[in-house]
Amino acid sequence: MSHTYLPVVPRTFAALVGLLALAALVLQYVLILQLTRDNVGVVLGTVRFVTYFTILSNIAVALVAFSAATGQSGFFGQARVRGAVALYIGVTGSIYFFILRHLWQPQGAQWWADTGLHYAVPLAYWAWWLTCAPHGALRWRDVAGWLLFPLAYVVWVFVRGAWLGEYPYPFIDVGQLGWGKVAINAVGVMAVFVVLGLVIVGVDRVLGRRRASSL
Repeated sequence: MSHTYLPVVPRTFAALVGLLALAALVLQYVLILQLTRDNVGVVLGTVRFVTYFTILSNIAVALVAFSAATGQSGFFGQARVRGAVALYIGVTGSIYFFILRHLWQPQGAQWWADTGLHYAVPLAYWAWWLTCAPHGALRWRDVAGWLLFPLAYVVWVFVRGAWLGEYPYPFIDVGQLGWGKVAINAVGVMAVFVVLGLVIVGVDRVLGRRRASSL
């Protein structure tokens, strides 16, 4: 497997981001299994765990961060993948902060998991991406490619919802809101992906030019 050189500080920072994401994921997984093992069981509890976009985006953060920490230059070391993960975890934190955080008040261990997944990891990853990751390789067309994953996720959520009658987020709950309202909400969320994706590419290009001019 090929390796790429990164200075010690960016690699150490990346390792810390990966460990933060991993700790939050493990804690949330344990909590979900505690809630589901006596009714739906471990398998369906695990399926429920990975049905949350929050979980998937945090897994992506861990994969990219550990790839950077170990100097790997494979799939998770690509600039487009790092940018995509910045988009996904950024939307995770933004949607939670502006829409979902008012809907419940987690306590105890759930508060720690919730804070890690929705606040600490997004902020830590963005701090690493902005200050440590190489910049200047992203293109505007990358945004279109980044939308494929959330689109596939929405399809999966609707298929699973039709099968089990449950949805991971209230704003896409077809049973409660109906298809019309859910379609409007889905379009709104996709608009967030597009706008933030364009911001990410724009920031990457600016940072790339600044670093090139400083050499």
